Amino acid sequence: MLNNTNETKDFKSGFISIIGRPNVGKSTFLNQVIGQKIAIMSDKPQTTRNKIQGVLTLADAQMIFIDTPGIHKPKHKLGDFMMKVAQNTLKEVDLVLFMVNAEEGFGRGEEFILEKFEKVDTPIFLVINKIDQIHPDELLPIIETYKEKYPFTEIVPISALQGNNVDRLLEQIKTYLPNGPQYYPADQVTDHPERFVITELIREKALHLTREEIPHSIAVVLDKMERQQGKDIVHVMATIIVERDSQKGIIIGKQGSMLKEIGKRARVDIENLLGTKVFLELWVKVQKDWRNRMSQLREYGFNEDEY
Repeated sequence: MLNNTNETKDFKSGFISIIGRPNVGKSTFLNQVIGQKIAIMSDKPQTTRNKIQGVLTLADAQMIFIDTPGIHKPKHKLGDFMMKVAQNTLKEVDLVLFMVNAEEGFGRGEEFILEKFEKVDTPIFLVINKIDQIHPDELLPIIETYKEKYPFTEIVPISALQGNNVDRLLEQIKTYLPNGPQYYPADQVTDHPERFVITELIREKALHLTREEIPHSIAVVLDKMERQQGKDIVHVMATIIVERDSQKGIIIGKQGSMLKEIGKRARVDIENLLGTKVFLELWVKVQKDWRNRMSQLREYGFNEDEY
């Protein structure tokens, strides 16, 4: 929704894409900037599947951040979708943040992403994340390595987890944004509906609790969300989709213990999101090889036409 109240010559606004390999901290950065959880966080790669837009409104600027799937070599149709989402955002933003992990050296993955920048005229910042994990003396050689690879507009080291230098990065971003309108209301933090965020919160808990036992073959579908009549409580019913019977057993756990724990943790985040009590019911369903079936991908919210 376009809001013209702040459309003055001094107000800046724009769209900023966060690009990088899987697990460099893009979602952590977005949640740090926005001040609340809107992007799924996990120590497993390829957690983000859709474009997650986070909106930060300041007195003199509005920044719309797009957290993209980590760029990697696709292994299935879902992977193809994720790469198309990530690469398409390069064509439609005002600024690109190329985020790298300070703990990891420059490799083929970074080279692959830099090749995507060859036809991009947009300002590109190098954001070196996780500087809290390295010795300060190690930072300069990292900066020099990347300077030799690409003429970045700015280079900013940060710790997204601790918030170190994030304010400085935001100030730098602001200087490169064009004058423009306030696209979203000041109190709106994402363009995704609550239903989408709820499914992401459930998926996050399932990924976190099952650790290495469950690969990225999990999808979550919201079957029902309605406020109970006469009560200050929202009834949420959702189905966790897996690809194999063995995975269903892991998600359910012994006597339903794992599913119960996933629901318990997800309910806390959903209540924080909705600001009300939540009654959460979870089910588990097997859909074999769903990541390679376009009809299934569309049903679970991965609609390439929208990206």
